[in-house]
This record gives sequence, structure tokens and C-alpha cells, in this order.
Amino acid sequence: MSFLVAPDPAWPQHAASEIARWHERISGLIEVHHIGSTSIPGMPAKPILDLLPVFENAAAQRDAQSDVEAMHYEWLGDYGLEGRSYARLDDPETGVRQIQAHCYQSGHADIARHLAFRDALRQNATLRAGYASIKGACAARHPEGGAAYGACKSEWIDKAEARALDRQKESGT
Repeated sequence: MSFLVAPDPAWPQHAASEIARWHERISGLIEVHHIGSTSIPGMPAKPILDLLPVFENAAAQRDAQSDVEAMHYEWLGDYGLEGRSYARLDDPETGVRQIQAHCYQSGHADIARHLAFRDALRQNATLRAGYASIKGACAARHPEGGAAYGACKSEWIDKAEARALDRQKESGT
């Protein structure tokens, strides 16, 4: 059995509810985006929502830690990516991961990268099909998931992100 599941049409509503919760409880937020495969209609995914909270500045991002932890997230700092604050929310009864938040201050390059990739997948059926195929092949090769699964698809993602960012620059958006 794969850790990837069929697309759930409820994912966007779950994300919207959690985004509203962030806006109600966290100061210094500009916006919160739903990213990752659960934000792409029709995309098989790990059933974990990825959120991209964008903060006014580094101080607001840093100062959010206690409020994010009060929402029962585990705050893990940059978790290997400079400029990011990573937080995750697991189901308290099962321990199953529900949400990952990749927090950045406004203007960080990773924001544009994540949004360009998401938007390209939403707009391009061929790209979506290619990504679904890569995800399926990597999941079959690495049924344990984790870092090996991520590494398997990273080259494809890096190329797709670069093309999406180039197209964005060309179109002026």
C-alpha cells in the first residue's frame, strides 16, 4: 500500500479552515497559502496539508513561535532550510501528521518558488500528469516514503520549478 492517496476534494476546505485559524491566532501574518500536492485538484498526495505562512518580517516570524505552539504545532525552527521556520501538527490521538507549515518572512525567494510551482501545476494538465507519474514511480521505489521519496522526485521538481519561475518572470507576474 502506498502512502500516496487519491485526491480528496475536502483538502482545500480543510486548508481554508486552518488558514483562518492562523489568521485569528497569529500576529504579524501577511497571508497564508495552501501549497503542496493537496492544493492541486486531482493530484494524488500524502494526506498532509502544506501551508505557507508569510510574515511581515523576520521578527514577526520568530515571535510567532509561542502562538503557533499554543495551536498544538511542534515548532522545529529552520529544520535545514535557512530563512524558514517549520512547524508540524500531528493528530493528538493517532500521532499521524496532519499539517506542515513552512513559514517565511515576506520577500524570501522560497515563497515565489513554492507558489510558481503550485500555480504551474494548477494551470497545466500535462505538467500535472507528469508530476503524478513521477510521484507514483518514486512512491513505488521508496514505499517507506521520507527522504528517499523526496530525493527521488527532487530533480524533476527542481526543473519544473525553474521553468515555472522563468515563465512568471517572462509574463511579469
